[in-house]
Amino acid sequence: MFVNYNNMEEKKSIVLSLGGSLIVPEVVDLEFIRQFTNLILKWTEKNRRFFIIAGGGRTARNYQTAAKELGVSDKNDLDQIGIYTTFANAGLLRSVFGKNAHSAIITNYSRKIETTSKVIIGAGWKPGCSTDVDAIYAAKLVGAKRVINLSNIDCLYDKDPRAYSDAKPIQKLSFSELLEITGEIWNPGANTPFDPIASRLAQNDKVEVVIANGKNLNNLENILSNQPFTGTVVCPR
Repeated sequence: MFVNYNNMEEKKSIVLSLGGSLIVPEVVDLEFIRQFTNLILKWTEKNRRFFIIAGGGRTARNYQTAAKELGVSDKNDLDQIGIYTTFANAGLLRSVFGKNAHSAIITNYSRKIETTSKVIIGAGWKPGCSTDVDAIYAAKLVGAKRVINLSNIDCLYDKDPRAYSDAKPIQKLSFSELLEITGEIWNPGANTPFDPIASRLAQNDKVEVVIANGKNLNNLENILSNQPFTGTVVCPR
């Protein structure tokens, strides 16, 4: 299944929501980070700027699970634990990009960012949502109308493909349709294709979201090149 973007106007500022489980699936994925960094730097030479929001992924969920077993039940506390793990992932990415990245990790998306760097790295901000929400805020900061959400799934399906062999991939849908799949309530550590809070925010701000598998960097290259790619497009309408 491919999505074609041949008619889309190229944008200089690109927002990527990078799932934490791509950075640390079990242990830190050194080869993925090397290849991902090289790809981004190649595109910065084409006058593209990137705002990359690092998620917490499995690491966050492991800490949150441990906290629950230790008696923590407050949702804000559990969210804050997840936010702290995004700091570690973002810090790793920022250090790997080195002088090519803005010197500070962004953790407050209400402030204008003054930088000439081609790469900006962000982490989690507030409890009550995931870094998907931060990616939508980041898009607003840089004037982007599309967020590329990279996780470990190829696309959305009309039902769970692990449980149903007849599950069909979804090429395009609205945020209202996505919320019917994910539900509308955010729970700390929820493993959903896109945060329901972020879906409503993107709908209101008219930001399009592309959901794709970040492990497939050739596919990411196609997305950045406005070529046909494998994934799902969620449209505000």
